[in-house]
Amino acid sequence: MLLIAIEEQGNIHRAAESLNMSQPAASKLLKDLEDLIGVPLFDRLPRGMRATWYGESMIRHARIALASLGEAGAEIEALKAGHAGNVSIGAIAGPAMTLLPPTLARLHREYPDLRVSVLVESSDVLLEQLAQNRIDLMIGRLFPRHDTRNLQYEPLAEEDVCAVARADHPLLAGGRPSLAELAKASWVVPPEGSVLRHRFELMFQNAGLQPPRQVIGTAALVLVPRLLEGSDHLAVVPVDVARHYAGYGMVRQLPVELSCRMDSFGFITRTDWLLSPGARTVLASLRDVAGEVYGAASAG
Repeated sequence: MLLIAIEEQGNIHRAAESLNMSQPAASKLLKDLEDLIGVPLFDRLPRGMRATWYGESMIRHARIALASLGEAGAEIEALKAGHAGNVSIGAIAGPAMTLLPPTLARLHREYPDLRVSVLVESSDVLLEQLAQNRIDLMIGRLFPRHDTRNLQYEPLAEEDVCAVARADHPLLAGGRPSLAELAKASWVVPPEGSVLRHRFELMFQNAGLQPPRQVIGTAALVLVPRLLEGSDHLAVVPVDVARHYAGYGMVRQLPVELSCRMDSFGFITRTDWLLSPGARTVLASLRDVAGEVYGAASAG
């Protein structure tokens, strides 16, 4: 707990306060640990402390150990209270809109004492959360840059993207807009460095066009309808997200097919960590519902 507190707080004084310890006691505990293993765990800087490579390794294992102890305590309390446990799911936006709602409804009907929490984020963020045992499983993507040695990936479906605008946008009044017209428009797009942003810009470049110059970059899809409201911006979003917002009359999909498709997504779990009984129940329900939502049973 002290190692994690020092990393999060940046110095041993605040770390000790967060753990209700005195600073001398925390300093002695850290020194004893460093003497025991024979390496420095933190660099002492003028304005704080920074973990060494050895410290980063110890902190990673400390998080795993604390997560395991926390899970053990939670499972015991759940058994004592008659609950079925707690499960945390991570998902990217598309399947969060389409797959999770019917799955959670089914779980509520069939396992009313199973507590499920949901985190909607990018695949990169979710993989980090999975590695730290902060989520039990995730629905997302793997790219070549990701370390997959301890991961199991079950392909689920591909994700198309589309262009959306406010319901009375001028481009919706005519026919199918050309790519040249889209290049001149202002857009709400994913942030720089994201895969979809790169492919969106490449779509125009491959056609000999300059990518749109007036853009708002954001990963917060919940902001998209408000950013489009009262403006002539367009937005590139997953088709499932577009359908969700269109169902409430918040946006309309432009009658144009974009070539900047995303890679398939799927279920991702860790091979070096056993799923709890509750997490296995959730994954089984996700697989069943995926067959209904995406038209084919998931592998596995």
